[in-house]
Amino acid sequence: MAQRDAEDLLQDCWVKIHRSRHTYRSSEPLMPWIYAIARHTRLDAYRKQRRLDSREVLVASMPEAVHQTVPVAVRQEDHFERLLAKLPDAQREVIIMLKVSGMSLSEVARATSSTPGAVKQKTHRAHTALRRALEKDRESAG
Repeated sequence: MAQRDAEDLLQDCWVKIHRSRHTYRSSEPLMPWIYAIARHTRLDAYRKQRRLDSREVLVASMPEAVHQTVPVAVRQEDHFERLLAKLPDAQREVIIMLKVSGMSLSEVARATSSTPGAVKQKTHRAHTALRRALEKDRESAG
């Protein structure tokens, strides 16, 4: 990561902390709250960069005909993001932390200022909702 990119991420993080300061619970530890915002800022930047990288192609010269095809990986990533977007914010956050970021259950509980049991419940509900959405997509496609 370039120095400029790191500085941009830091600035974005501070802006997000400032904008979401009303969500901080003074009875809870400050660092997990800040860590969660910083992690989401980094994940958002990473996803954005991956999307850009997957769509950019370096070529020596312009091809004569450009076809409007979308790679399977991009379609799958977009499909996954659409499915996640249908989830409530709390469930989406937990799924991203656990499955995309690879955080442990206790880390997610600390970052979200909740209990491991609550994280498990949100995860279960999110899996159920995602499973139903996938089944619905398969039925409409087939």
